[in-house]
Amino acid sequence: MKAALSHYHARMQRVLDHIDRHLDCDLNLDAVSGVAAFSKYHFHRQFTATFGLSVHRYIQLARMKRASHRLAYRDAHSITDIAMDAGYDAPDAFARAFRQRFGQSPSSFRKAPDWEPWLAAFGPLDNARSKLMQTTYTPEDVTIRDVAPTPVAIMEHRGDPATIGTTIQRFIAWRKVTGLSPKTSPTFNVFHSDPSATPPAEYRMDLCVGTDRPIEAHGERIEAGTIPGGRCAVLRVVGNTDNLEPAALYLYRDWLPASGEEARDFPLYCQRVTFFPEVPEHEAIADLFLPLK
Repeated sequence: MKAALSHYHARMQRVLDHIDRHLDCDLNLDAVSGVAAFSKYHFHRQFTATFGLSVHRYIQLARMKRASHRLAYRDAHSITDIAMDAGYDAPDAFARAFRQRFGQSPSSFRKAPDWEPWLAAFGPLDNARSKLMQTTYTPEDVTIRDVAPTPVAIMEHRGDPATIGTTIQRFIAWRKVTGLSPKTSPTFNVFHSDPSATPPAEYRMDLCVGTDRPIEAHGERIEAGTIPGGRCAVLRVVGNTDNLEPAALYLYRDWLPASGEEARDFPLYCQRVTFFPEVPEHEAIADLFLPLK
Protein backbone atom coordinates (compact mmCIF):
# COMPACT_ATOMS: atom_id res chain seq x y z
CA MET A 1 0.00 0.00 0.00
CA LYS A 2 2.81 2.40 0.94
CA ALA A 3 4.68 1.60 -2.29
CA ALA A 4 1.56 2.23 -4.38
CA LEU A 5 0.97 5.58 -2.65
CA SER A 6 4.60 6.58 -3.20
CA HIS A 7 4.30 5.70 -6.89
CA TYR A 8 1.10 7.72 -7.16
CA HIS A 9 2.76 10.75 -5.54
CA ALA A 10 5.74 10.41 -7.87
CA ARG A 11 3.39 10.59 -10.86
CA MET A 12 1.73 13.69 -9.43
CA GLN A 13 5.15 15.23 -8.78
CA ARG A 14 5.97 14.69 -12.47
CA VAL A 15 2.90 16.76 -13.31
CA LEU A 16 4.02 19.67 -11.11
CA ASP A 17 7.55 19.50 -12.52
CA HIS A 18 6.18 19.48 -16.07
CA ILE A 19 4.02 22.53 -15.36
CA ASP A 20 7.01 24.35 -13.84
CA ARG A 21 9.12 23.67 -16.93
CA HIS A 22 6.45 24.50 -19.49
CA LEU A 23 4.68 27.61 -18.19
CA ASP A 24 5.17 29.19 -21.63
CA CYS A 25 3.42 26.29 -23.40
CA ASP A 26 -0.19 25.24 -23.94
CA LEU A 27 -0.82 23.23 -20.77
CA ASN A 28 -4.13 21.65 -21.77
CA LEU A 29 -5.71 18.80 -19.83
CA ASP A 30 -4.72 16.14 -22.38
CA ALA A 31 -1.05 17.09 -22.23
CA VAL A 32 -0.87 17.44 -18.46
CA SER A 33 -2.74 14.23 -17.66
CA GLY A 34 -0.59 12.34 -20.17
CA VAL A 35 2.60 13.31 -18.30
CA ALA A 36 1.53 11.14 -15.38
CA ALA A 37 -0.27 8.57 -17.53
CA PHE A 38 -3.59 9.28 -15.85
CA SER A 39 -6.94 9.15 -17.66
CA LYS A 40 -7.96 12.64 -18.73
CA TYR A 41 -11.53 11.82 -17.67
CA HIS A 42 -10.50 11.43 -14.03
CA PHE A 43 -7.33 13.49 -13.82
CA HIS A 44 -9.05 16.78 -13.00
CA ARG A 45 -10.72 15.27 -9.93
CA GLN A 46 -7.53 13.44 -8.93
CA PHE A 47 -5.49 16.63 -9.11
CA THR A 48 -8.04 18.66 -7.14
CA ALA A 49 -8.35 15.94 -4.49
CA THR A 50 -4.56 15.79 -4.08
CA PHE A 51 -3.72 19.49 -4.13
CA GLY A 52 -6.89 21.30 -3.09
CA LEU A 53 -7.23 23.35 -6.28
CA SER A 54 -7.93 22.64 -9.93
CA VAL A 55 -5.28 22.13 -12.60
CA HIS A 56 -6.37 25.34 -14.33
CA ARG A 57 -6.16 27.34 -11.10
CA TYR A 58 -2.76 25.86 -10.27
CA ILE A 59 -1.37 26.82 -13.70
CA GLN A 60 -2.84 30.34 -13.42
CA LEU A 61 -1.21 30.87 -10.02
CA ALA A 62 2.13 29.39 -11.12
CA ARG A 63 2.26 31.72 -14.13
CA MET A 64 1.23 34.71 -12.03
CA LYS A 65 3.85 33.92 -9.38
CA ARG A 66 6.59 33.86 -12.01
CA ALA A 67 5.23 37.07 -13.51
CA SER A 68 5.21 38.85 -10.13
CA HIS A 69 8.80 37.75 -9.41
CA ARG A 70 9.89 39.15 -12.76
CA LEU A 71 8.08 42.41 -12.09
CA ALA A 72 9.60 42.85 -8.64
CA TYR A 73 13.11 41.53 -9.22
CA ARG A 74 13.85 41.53 -12.96
CA ASP A 75 13.43 45.04 -14.37
CA ALA A 76 14.99 44.02 -17.69
CA HIS A 77 11.70 42.26 -18.56
CA SER A 78 9.04 44.56 -20.01
CA ILE A 79 5.50 44.36 -18.64
CA THR A 80 4.26 43.40 -22.11
CA ASP A 81 6.68 40.46 -22.32
CA ILE A 82 5.78 39.38 -18.79
CA ALA A 83 2.07 39.50 -19.68
CA MET A 84 2.58 37.37 -22.78
CA ASP A 85 4.69 34.83 -20.87
CA ALA A 86 1.91 34.60 -18.28
CA GLY A 87 -0.53 33.50 -20.99
CA TYR A 88 -2.34 36.80 -21.65
CA ASP A 89 -2.95 38.07 -25.17
CA ALA A 90 -2.68 41.73 -24.20
CA PRO A 91 -1.11 43.77 -21.36
CA ASP A 92 -4.46 45.27 -20.34
CA ALA A 93 -5.98 41.83 -19.71
CA PHE A 94 -2.93 40.94 -17.61
CA ALA A 95 -3.22 44.25 -15.74
CA ARG A 96 -6.88 43.61 -14.90
CA ALA A 97 -6.14 40.10 -13.61
CA PHE A 98 -3.11 41.31 -11.67
CA ARG A 99 -5.01 44.16 -10.02
CA GLN A 100 -7.89 41.86 -9.13
CA ARG A 101 -5.52 39.41 -7.43
CA PHE A 102 -3.09 41.78 -5.72
CA GLY A 103 -4.85 45.15 -5.52
CA GLN A 104 -2.10 46.86 -7.56
CA SER A 105 -1.37 47.41 -11.22
CA PRO A 106 1.72 45.63 -12.59
CA SER A 107 3.58 48.95 -12.91
CA SER A 108 2.68 49.95 -9.33
CA PHE A 109 3.75 46.54 -8.04
CA ARG A 110 7.06 46.85 -9.88
CA LYS A 111 7.76 50.19 -8.17
CA ALA A 112 6.51 49.40 -4.66
CA PRO A 113 5.05 45.91 -4.07
CA ASP A 114 2.47 45.43 -1.33
CA TRP A 115 3.62 42.04 -0.06
CA GLU A 116 0.75 41.14 2.29
CA PRO A 117 -1.90 40.53 -0.40
CA TRP A 118 0.81 38.91 -2.53
CA LEU A 119 1.56 36.34 0.18
CA ALA A 120 -2.14 35.71 0.75
CA ALA A 121 -2.83 35.22 -2.97
CA PHE A 122 -0.23 32.47 -3.28
CA GLY A 123 -1.22 30.60 -0.15
CA PRO A 124 -3.19 27.97 -2.13
CA LEU A 125 -0.29 27.47 -4.55
CA ASP A 126 2.27 27.10 -1.77
CA ASN A 127 -0.01 24.69 0.09
CA ALA A 128 -0.42 22.59 -3.05
CA ARG A 129 3.30 22.45 -3.73
CA SER A 130 4.14 21.58 -0.11
CA LYS A 131 2.01 18.43 -0.23
CA LEU A 132 4.65 16.63 -2.31
CA MET A 133 7.74 18.62 -1.36
CA GLN A 134 10.34 16.99 0.85
CA THR A 135 9.77 18.26 4.38
CA THR A 136 11.22 15.25 6.22
CA TYR A 137 14.91 14.40 6.17
CA THR A 138 17.27 11.63 7.24
CA PRO A 139 20.87 11.69 8.55
CA GLU A 140 22.00 10.67 5.05
CA ASP A 141 20.77 14.04 3.76
CA VAL A 142 23.27 15.88 5.99
CA THR A 143 26.96 16.23 5.14
CA ILE A 144 29.72 17.80 7.23
CA ARG A 145 31.98 20.23 5.39
CA ASP A 146 35.04 22.25 6.28
CA VAL A 147 34.09 25.71 5.04
CA ALA A 148 36.60 28.45 4.22
CA PRO A 149 35.96 31.97 5.61
CA THR A 150 33.95 34.05 3.15
CA PRO A 151 34.21 37.85 3.03
CA VAL A 152 30.79 39.34 2.31
CA ALA A 153 28.96 42.61 1.78
CA ILE A 154 25.87 42.73 3.99
CA MET A 155 22.46 44.40 3.67
CA GLU A 156 20.44 43.91 6.85
CA HIS A 157 16.72 43.24 6.87
CA ARG A 158 15.10 44.15 10.16
CA GLY A 159 11.34 43.93 10.63
CA ASP A 160 8.40 41.76 9.62
CA PRO A 161 9.54 38.72 7.57
CA ALA A 162 6.53 39.36 5.32
CA THR A 163 8.27 42.51 4.03
CA ILE A 164 11.56 40.80 3.12
CA GLY A 165 10.62 41.18 -0.56
CA THR A 166 11.23 44.93 -0.38
CA THR A 167 14.72 44.41 1.03
CA ILE A 168 15.42 41.81 -1.65
CA GLN A 169 14.44 44.37 -4.31
CA ARG A 170 16.93 46.87 -2.90
CA PHE A 171 19.60 44.19 -2.59
CA ILE A 172 19.19 43.12 -6.22
CA ALA A 173 19.25 46.74 -7.44
CA TRP A 174 22.40 47.42 -5.42
CA ARG A 175 24.11 44.30 -6.78
CA LYS A 176 23.36 45.39 -10.34
CA VAL A 177 24.91 48.81 -9.76
CA THR A 178 28.03 47.28 -8.23
CA GLY A 179 28.33 44.48 -10.80
CA LEU A 180 28.13 41.70 -8.19
CA SER A 181 26.14 39.21 -10.27
CA PRO A 182 24.86 35.99 -8.65
CA LYS A 183 26.61 34.12 -11.49
CA THR A 184 30.03 35.23 -10.25
CA SER A 185 29.45 36.25 -6.60
CA PRO A 186 27.69 33.80 -4.25
CA THR A 187 24.52 34.76 -2.38
CA PHE A 188 24.00 34.03 1.32
CA ASN A 189 21.33 34.67 3.96
CA VAL A 190 22.31 34.73 7.64
CA PHE A 191 19.38 34.06 9.98
CA HIS A 192 19.90 35.97 13.22
CA SER A 193 16.30 35.36 14.37
CA ASP A 194 13.88 32.46 14.62
CA PRO A 195 10.66 33.76 13.01
CA SER A 196 8.53 31.49 15.22
CA ALA A 197 10.03 32.94 18.42
CA THR A 198 10.72 36.57 17.47
CA PRO A 199 8.23 39.45 17.35
CA PRO A 200 7.90 40.53 13.69
CA ALA A 201 9.27 44.03 14.37
CA GLU A 202 12.45 42.52 15.87
CA TYR A 203 13.13 39.92 13.18
CA ARG A 204 16.60 40.18 11.63
CA MET A 205 18.20 38.54 8.61
CA ASP A 206 21.28 39.51 6.59
CA LEU A 207 21.34 39.43 2.80
CA CYS A 208 24.95 38.86 1.78
CA VAL A 209 27.03 38.63 -1.35
CA GLY A 210 30.45 37.03 -1.32
CA THR A 211 33.09 39.58 -2.30
CA ASP A 212 36.47 40.82 -1.15
CA ARG A 213 36.16 44.05 -3.12
CA PRO A 214 35.98 47.40 -1.32
CA ILE A 215 32.34 48.15 -0.46
CA GLU A 216 30.55 50.70 -2.64
CA ALA A 217 27.31 51.57 -0.87
CA HIS A 218 25.67 53.68 -3.64
CA GLY A 219 23.25 55.19 -1.16
CA GLU A 220 22.44 51.95 0.64
CA ARG A 221 23.48 50.87 4.12
CA ILE A 222 26.01 48.16 3.29
CA GLU A 223 28.54 46.72 5.70
CA ALA A 224 31.57 44.49 5.19
CA GLY A 225 31.70 41.26 7.15
CA THR A 226 32.82 37.65 7.09
CA ILE A 227 31.01 34.35 7.26
CA PRO A 228 33.53 32.47 9.40
CA GLY A 229 35.18 29.26 8.30
CA GLY A 230 34.97 25.97 10.12
CA ARG A 231 33.03 22.75 10.25
CA CYS A 232 29.37 22.91 9.23
CA ALA A 233 26.50 20.47 8.91
CA VAL A 234 24.98 21.10 5.48
CA LEU A 235 21.47 20.17 4.38
CA ARG A 236 20.41 20.80 0.79
CA VAL A 237 16.85 22.03 0.20
CA VAL A 238 15.42 21.66 -3.31
CA GLY A 239 12.17 23.24 -4.48
CA ASN A 240 10.44 25.31 -1.81
CA THR A 241 13.48 27.36 -0.82
CA ASP A 242 11.23 30.21 0.37
CA ASN A 243 10.48 28.09 3.44
CA LEU A 244 13.59 26.63 5.08
CA GLU A 245 11.89 26.08 8.44
CA PRO A 246 11.31 22.31 8.03
CA ALA A 247 14.99 21.81 7.19
CA ALA A 248 16.12 24.02 10.08
CA LEU A 249 13.80 22.19 12.47
CA TYR A 250 15.24 18.84 11.38
CA LEU A 251 18.81 20.00 11.93
CA TYR A 252 18.13 21.35 15.43
CA ARG A 253 15.53 18.90 16.73
CA ASP A 254 16.63 15.61 15.16
CA TRP A 255 20.07 15.66 13.58
CA LEU A 256 22.07 17.69 16.13
CA PRO A 257 21.05 15.79 19.31
CA ALA A 258 21.64 12.42 17.63
CA SER A 259 24.95 13.39 16.01
CA GLY A 260 26.92 14.10 19.17
CA GLU A 261 28.03 17.41 17.62
CA GLU A 262 27.74 20.84 19.22
CA ALA A 263 26.65 24.02 17.49
CA ARG A 264 29.19 26.81 17.12
CA ASP A 265 28.50 30.41 18.14
CA PHE A 266 27.39 31.65 14.71
CA PRO A 267 23.84 31.74 13.31
CA LEU A 268 22.31 29.30 10.88
CA TYR A 269 22.84 30.50 7.31
CA CYS A 270 22.20 29.41 3.75
CA GLN A 271 23.72 29.76 0.33
CA ARG A 272 21.30 30.33 -2.52
CA VAL A 273 22.64 28.05 -5.26
CA THR A 274 19.95 28.47 -7.93
CA PHE A 275 17.07 30.94 -8.03
CA PHE A 276 13.45 31.02 -9.17
CA PRO A 277 12.48 32.35 -11.74
CA GLU A 278 15.87 31.76 -13.44
CA VAL A 279 15.14 28.05 -12.98
CA PRO A 280 11.75 26.34 -12.59
CA GLU A 281 10.61 26.57 -8.98
CA HIS A 282 11.12 22.87 -8.25
CA GLU A 283 14.79 23.24 -9.31
CA ALA A 284 15.60 26.11 -6.90
CA ILE A 285 18.37 25.04 -4.50
CA ALA A 286 19.52 26.36 -1.13
CA ASP A 287 22.21 24.81 1.07
CA LEU A 288 21.49 25.29 4.78
CA PHE A 289 24.60 25.52 7.02
CA LEU A 290 24.66 24.78 10.76
CA PRO A 291 28.09 25.86 12.12
CA LEU A 292 29.69 23.21 14.38
CA LYS A 293 32.48 23.29 16.97
